[in-house]
Amino acid sequence: MNPQHLALAISWAAQDPDPETRSELLDLIEAADFEAISDRMGSRLDFGTAGLRGELGAGSNRMNRVLVAQAAAGIRDYVLEHFKQNPSVVIGFDGRINSAVFARDSAEIFAAAGIRTMLFDGVVPTPVLAFAGKHLTTSAAVMVTASHNPPRDNGYKVYLGGSNGGSQIISPTDKEIAANIRLIAETQTFDAIPKSTNYEIIGDEMRQAYVGETASLTGEIENGDSLKIVYTAMHGVGWHVIEKLFEAVGLAKPITVDAQLLPDGSFPTVAFPNPEEPGAMDLSFAKAREVGADLILANDPDADRLAIGIPDTDSAEGWRRLTGDEIGLILGHEMARRASVEGRTFADGPGMLACSIVSSSALSKVAAHFGLGYRETLTGFKWISKVPNLIFGYEEALGYCVDAQRTPDKDGISAALIAADVATQLAKQGKTLRDHLAELGELYGHYATGQISIRVTNLAVIQDLMSKLRNNPPAEIAGFQAEFTDLNVATAELGATDGLRFDLADGRRVIVRPSGTEPKLKCYLQAIGDSKTQAQAALAELHAAMQQLLK
Repeated sequence: MNPQHLALAISWAAQDPDPETRSELLDLIEAADFEAISDRMGSRLDFGTAGLRGELGAGSNRMNRVLVAQAAAGIRDYVLEHFKQNPSVVIGFDGRINSAVFARDSAEIFAAAGIRTMLFDGVVPTPVLAFAGKHLTTSAAVMVTASHNPPRDNGYKVYLGGSNGGSQIISPTDKEIAANIRLIAETQTFDAIPKSTNYEIIGDEMRQAYVGETASLTGEIENGDSLKIVYTAMHGVGWHVIEKLFEAVGLAKPITVDAQLLPDGSFPTVAFPNPEEPGAMDLSFAKAREVGADLILANDPDADRLAIGIPDTDSAEGWRRLTGDEIGLILGHEMARRASVEGRTFADGPGMLACSIVSSSALSKVAAHFGLGYRETLTGFKWISKVPNLIFGYEEALGYCVDAQRTPDKDGISAALIAADVATQLAKQGKTLRDHLAELGELYGHYATGQISIRVTNLAVIQDLMSKLRNNPPAEIAGFQAEFTDLNVATAELGATDGLRFDLADGRRVIVRPSGTEPKLKCYLQAIGDSKTQAQAALAELHAAMQQLLK
């Protein structure tokens, strides 16, 4: 038993305005469950560049109204210090449990400080919130979401205007805000933080602005009704915006996976509401088989990611989900082609393609083919979206940015539009996305990428594995000499990050790093071959070797 944790629990319960989480703590105190109390009060959810993210519940190590109020007050103080002229903030929220409550509490705290505060009138996709921050040139934008995390999680994501360009925060901003939050937590209770209902409600006008601006990426699409497209929102908030956007450009209304179409914070049909997770797209595959579809488009719950399913006779289900890198290649080639056809130029340098270090390096071949610049960044769109003159950026975890000047973040809705347009144009030629991928392989080389993901309940397991690999890196992997790079050492091109890179012969590559948003260790694999079969065989060898190494 730690007496300090018990005292903190008593103090926290006394200020908690939520009867559910307050009762949670009081019940633990009465039951003298000191282990559970320490789990909730022994640490704090860290505020970082990804904001806050964690399990719902009572205490400083959970997502709840007290913790969110402290975070909002810390961001309030940062905004007041750095945006002295007409400070403003826009706030959105998704359909997760308590998202609307956390957003309202935040709006009241910002408004009480004299910050012009705009709160969406209902659920909204993360990319629409990011668009709103840029469109309205606000000092900050806040999205209450845990994206594709497990059902019991929630989170708090922060964008910043001014020189940050409306994109996600980076260091040292996160550290300054975290210090503000700690000061609030140490000196003020929930009730003592000033609040006001003097905020504005926004909604349809901003959704319509997003649809109008995004529709201009393609304009009216000829033969837009030629494909049968199945769509799932994964119990999230993407559907109504997708529906309006497809209507605006002349695409046929998608056939929907109705059981997953509308927001539901309990996520009843999926254990993990992430299209990458095994089983998450099973209902989409079933619907596609039922209606004889040509294409599946799937957003994650806050619609900032896009998954694509295509017919595949080699699969037992008759369908398969494209990898994030395959989608990145399709979209990257298309956006580069369009920039070339349009003669798009920038006054201060070349147009750029960019991807994270764990994504396929095939994008570099696309950039070279079209005479564009190319850059690898650290993982996360807080880095990708800041690449100057960005024409297209992506990360292999299904995140794509096709309209950086208007929506400086990954956007699964605009990406879905471009993907549907590409598939429609291919259909005119009697081709499919599968055919297109084969052609791109002949043009750029056949890349095969994969991932090993180890989910843990104890983060020490990840730390232990990283330490062992860092201190004793393998000299060979899959029979090839491995050139080791510790990504924790910053370079002129990249800042430091907790990752390990191994470069092998013939374009093979392995990167090992902890996930930034989930309790996972991830191992990213890349192989290249003269054919798809050869690349897949090389990838299988890498996969087997790393499975053994990480055992």
